Amino acid sequence: MSQSNQRNQAWLLASRPHGEPVKENFRLVEQPIPDVKDGQILLRTLYLSLDPYMRGRMDDSKSYAAPAELDQPMVGGTVSEVVESKHADFQQGDVVLAQSGWQSYAVSDGNGVAKLGDLPHPSWALGILGMPGFTAYMGLMDIGQPKQGETLVVAAATGPVGATVGQLGKLQGCHVVGVAGGEEKCRYAIEKLGFSACIDHHRDDFAEQLAAACPDGIDIYFENVGGKVFDAVFPLLNTAARVPVCGLVSGYSSRELPPGPDRTPQIMGGILKRRIRMQGFIIFQDYGDRYPEFLKAMTPLVEQQKIHYREHMIDGLENAPQAFFDMLKGKNFGKTVVKVAQ
Repeated sequence: MSQSNQRNQAWLLASRPHGEPVKENFRLVEQPIPDVKDGQILLRTLYLSLDPYMRGRMDDSKSYAAPAELDQPMVGGTVSEVVESKHADFQQGDVVLAQSGWQSYAVSDGNGVAKLGDLPHPSWALGILGMPGFTAYMGLMDIGQPKQGETLVVAAATGPVGATVGQLGKLQGCHVVGVAGGEEKCRYAIEKLGFSACIDHHRDDFAEQLAAACPDGIDIYFENVGGKVFDAVFPLLNTAARVPVCGLVSGYSSRELPPGPDRTPQIMGGILKRRIRMQGFIIFQDYGDRYPEFLKAMTPLVEQQKIHYREHMIDGLENAPQAFFDMLKGKNFGKTVVKVAQ
């Protein structure tokens, strides 16, 4: 199959950010579409997922995954179409979940590529039925261990992880309190997602409003944000509270500790005296073998509309960097996905 009349558009990681990422950290190039060798497939990107973890991958520091490479396409999950195959397991026209990154075409040997079949919404494999939904499900159910009547607080409550956590908590009989940025997002959390309350973290009296919404304290806090949200939550955590630590987006671009007193003894003392369990997790490293279990549980909930899902769809690969910056600042509403091709 000839691709000679087309080019591969790609955003390369041009430099590593110092603090918040900027557009100069990326470089848009057009390259020839690579040839396909025996045992390989050529993938055309349909949808690109943008996620907070990518900020960490931009740094050259030790983490759970290798840093993104300079002068190479920025990393990222994709829903892609097989447009040419010299691999026995894939045929032209297959729609797959892959890790093609920020580019319109990629060649793969098939490792880590999964066929999606006839999903009515293929982009959902990047969200509610993909990594964010999987993260929400395992973090809440395995680490949070919700029980009827408990109070669950979830940060970034209208994001793809937080919205799913809160709805799963409601199904488990929890009193669910969301934290989100802005009145519109808070209304959505209550009216559409069914949260009992949602507090706008931009409010000057945020900590007081959170305490009022949690009169019996907090049994589970699903941590996505850190910063002032954690500061308001921590004094309210009950004895034997569980804190799944999924992300800390408020600090991903920080280069140094914030000014102020050292509160480590206070926090560690609270963890000890109240026997709080805080556990970080990396979804595919810790739970990769349980993905089929998640799909079996989540798919019917989505199909029966017991779990609602919202996408923040951006049109065009050329707009990926700005959409990424906006997501890190909480300007998205729902799961950020870039539509790269029809």
